[in-house]
Amino acid sequence: MELGVGIIGFGFMGRAHTYGLINIPLYYDDPPFKVKHISVCRRSEEGRAVAARMGYYRRVVADYRELIDDPEIDVICVSTPNQCHEEQLLAAIAAGKHIYCDKPVVVSVDEAEAVLSALKTSGYRGTTQVALHNRFLPAVMRAKQLIEEDFLGRVYQYRAAYLHSSNSDPKRPLKWKAKKDIGGGGSLVDLGSHMVDLMQFLLGDISQVYATCETFVKERPDAATGVVTPVDTDDLTLMVLRHQSGAVGTLEATKSATGICDEVRFEIHGELGALRFNLMDPNWLEIYDARDEAAPLGGMRGFKKIECVQQYPKPASGFPAPKVSIGWIRAHLHCMYSFLEAVALGRAAAPSLEEGLRLQWVLDAGYRAAQARAEVTVGFPGGRS
Repeated sequence: MELGVGIIGFGFMGRAHTYGLINIPLYYDDPPFKVKHISVCRRSEEGRAVAARMGYYRRVVADYRELIDDPEIDVICVSTPNQCHEEQLLAAIAAGKHIYCDKPVVVSVDEAEAVLSALKTSGYRGTTQVALHNRFLPAVMRAKQLIEEDFLGRVYQYRAAYLHSSNSDPKRPLKWKAKKDIGGGGSLVDLGSHMVDLMQFLLGDISQVYATCETFVKERPDAATGVVTPVDTDDLTLMVLRHQSGAVGTLEATKSATGICDEVRFEIHGELGALRFNLMDPNWLEIYDARDEAAPLGGMRGFKKIECVQQYPKPASGFPAPKVSIGWIRAHLHCMYSFLEAVALGRAAAPSLEEGLRLQWVLDAGYRAAQARAEVTVGFPGGRS
């Protein structure tokens, strides 16, 4: 199958998706699809000029509708600021395009309901996926396998965190991701959405949430105007999550963790063992097996490191080599490959747009819990589909 791809947005993630689309043939043997051309939308004239100079794109346009209406484009990648997603997704659904969308899918529960309704009532037959790329790290994929094999037994509790330091500097300008009307929230939406997805991916649906939010720097200079502006989003959100399975966990999402680069970490404890992972040491999944002998002198008890590195399944080509250190872009590339393979084979992709939209109810519950200073129930629409 040959596919034409249109990328709406030419920022950081637009370039990341372009990288994946271009390089898939290097990483996978005989994939069941071929990306025949890529087009991109960027509103600014300067951005369009940069995109045109790169030489990767068949078309460089200013209006995303030109990509939606192009009969030569089969797949739409939505990589714009969060407030733009609903309109662009609804247009792509109406046009019957396959959809690959950055997270968070939308900025509110109301928008999530509108997109879900369009998916269910429009006769849409395309394939959708959300770019929640942390699922596609080999160590996370191995953790999922172990949990499904009942390595942990009954899961008791976990600790999960996504830590950045970008807001530690009080003089840092206020950009769109820290504006509620554009991004839909702060650290919880931008970083916490990844962790909510990971914990639901590994441990099942979240049923109840308690949370507290904090904005440490109340005013910042606007990045566009320089005018000092009130900050209306969270620098830090702390959550207590209860899963339908009975597991209980804590989740921290912050951009004020001074000294941190890009740290996704989790530690899960069950009756039979434990798992832990840190994205800054991504080649390893650490496991603890309580069934190991504890004697003599400790026996074989203790955390062990599994060398997950780049152990991707076929048709991965062995480039880069399976034992070469994992890279951030690699998970994005595998995420994109998995989506396009599903398009070519006519099967569902995961996480689907609907699955990504469901995160909105958990994020919303987090903010409601923080405001109420009380635990609230996550009210997924229509139950689990």
